[in-house]
Amino acid sequence: MTDVFINYRTGDGDKTAALIDQELSRRFGSGRIFRASKSIAPGQAYPDELLTGLRRSAVVLAVIGPDWTNFQSRLHDPEDWVRKEIMEAFDCELAVVPVLDGRKTDRLNKADLPDELAWLTEIQSVPFSTHDTEAGLKRLGDVVADIVPGLRDLDRDAVSPLTPDSVTNSIEEVSGTAVQSRDFTGDVGGTVIKASTGPVHTGQGDIYQNSRNESGGRHFSGNGMTYFEGDHHGDIRHRFGAAQEHEGDDR
Repeated sequence: MTDVFINYRTGDGDKTAALIDQELSRRFGSGRIFRASKSIAPGQAYPDELLTGLRRSAVVLAVIGPDWTNFQSRLHDPEDWVRKEIMEAFDCELAVVPVLDGRKTDRLNKADLPDELAWLTEIQSVPFSTHDTEAGLKRLGDVVADIVPGLRDLDRDAVSPLTPDSVTNSIEEVSGTAVQSRDFTGDVGGTVIKASTGPVHTGQGDIYQNSRNESGGRHFSGNGMTYFEGDHHGDIRHRFGAAQEHEGDDR
């Protein structure tokens, strides 16, 4: 399915058309962008391929170079392909966006166009300056994305949903409410933690698990903390008050 059709005249805007094709293909996928010299393979009948690609599109970018209106004899010729593609887009009621290539390219004037193309002068155009190609291509890509909402923006897909400060989930086999966070403020109620392979710290202070202090015992400290390890049967008593320390005792 083609979404964007690039209309251009060889010798007047074809280089800009190639730049636009390259950027939009990178951003939305090559198969979504039709440009004749790229999209029509050798041996294919180009009239059929041009019209088929055009009719499958949602928007036509008409690259208007500085000499575009100087080809008046061609624009008046019903067999001129630049004219034919634009007229076909009009008949199919496709969105047409004139792209003014270069700072010397002025907006279209009805006096310079055949009557059949006069409607182009009433279409909002997009200026494209080669002095700031990157910004111009980005703007044009944004315009296309707005006109064709169904386009998949590969740039956004490439951005990882996780930032360096993100917290990833590593909790398994949890029944009830579980909150895992680097920084957390507020209350957590009804929490059940199962199959824990590390310390469970519910208060302030330090826990040194599987290590010994200078006296050879376990160490934990803090105000409002629950700590236990190994097999446990029976109740757990949670004590608040002064900080505690046990040394030389594995209870």
